[in-house]
Amino acid sequence: MKSGFAPALFLFALALSPLIAKERVQPVAPSEELLPLTEAEGSRFASLALRCVEREYPNKLDHVMNGPEEVKGPKALHPSFYGCFDWHSSVHGHWMLVRLLRTFPALPEAPQIRLALRGNLKAENIAQEVAYLSQKERQSFERTYGWAWLLKLAQELRGWDDPDGREWSKNLQPLADAIVDRFKSFLPRQTYPIRTGVHPNTAFALAFAFDYARSCGDKGLEELVVRRSKEYYLSDTLYPAVWEPGGEDFFSPALMEADLMARVLGPAEFHRWFHRFLPEISKKGAPRLLSPATVSDRHDPKIVHLDGLNLSRAWCMAHIASVLPKNDSVRPLLIKSAAAHRKDALANIQSGSYVGEHWLASFAVYLTTEPFSLKERGSKP
Repeated sequence: MKSGFAPALFLFALALSPLIAKERVQPVAPSEELLPLTEAEGSRFASLALRCVEREYPNKLDHVMNGPEEVKGPKALHPSFYGCFDWHSSVHGHWMLVRLLRTFPALPEAPQIRLALRGNLKAENIAQEVAYLSQKERQSFERTYGWAWLLKLAQELRGWDDPDGREWSKNLQPLADAIVDRFKSFLPRQTYPIRTGVHPNTAFALAFAFDYARSCGDKGLEELVVRRSKEYYLSDTLYPAVWEPGGEDFFSPALMEADLMARVLGPAEFHRWFHRFLPEISKKGAPRLLSPATVSDRHDPKIVHLDGLNLSRAWCMAHIASVLPKNDSVRPLLIKSAAAHRKDALANIQSGSYVGEHWLASFAVYLTTEPFSLKERGSKP
């Protein structure tokens, strides 16, 4: 995956913002809400991550203790990923810093970012992270949200032509391999998908695992993800969009599932599946799904999840729209809704509260730098 370029979807929308009138897309003025990530915004997001990638407390450990000798602090247990409140947030904070370095090599924070990554991604630190996973009672540690973000970090480093990046990629690979082994062991035993709007969501993890498998040529993992995705979701129809959102969601179960299926199905097959799965969008507009969620308290660690929901909804809708045929009437609805969600969420990344600031910027950077391509994926139904 080539990083550092604005999503083609957003560039498209600059020239053609969607309105619907009698099933046709009408050209209107460009929408500034769809402008790509700027270096100034990248600098602001980097500063948020740098405040916490080396900050040990407060910290919410996911730690099963096998004995009194394992009563330890976060950094002693996880010398690479001890910051940012919890292990998975630390991992995707590191991913964000790498993505920002690749996107903006001259970022003012670049020297500080490299210093932090150089300290946290040492080979000996990663070896200790691998050893932690191998101990008893750890098979479900960070399953599957943290697993997915670790593979995303490994993917980002693998594709970076940079001396530091190559070293960090080599250092991280044993942990990525351990996570891949866990996916390959767990997915055949996971009889049912987890359809929640928070960490265990199966579709999100499968999407990132698929991306990693494609990037490194792991055909075994890719084939497993495709097979399980189809077994879990291909027969889904008539999803009740009115049930969303849940009160602490940072994922839309519906859109995350569709985002996954847009990866594993061909464009024509996906088009047919999507309209069976979410017919409500084309028939009634699905206002609860397409309108940004209301966040009543950004100092509450669960309610602020809804800012993350608005960000992840936006990237799902952008990706789905990039795969649907250009004449599909749902496509402009999704692009317009993605812009509304994006505008709402990006205005609230810096709330002044650590409960949101330690992780939301990662979602924002993924949304604003992921290269969805309308030209490559769209097809006739």
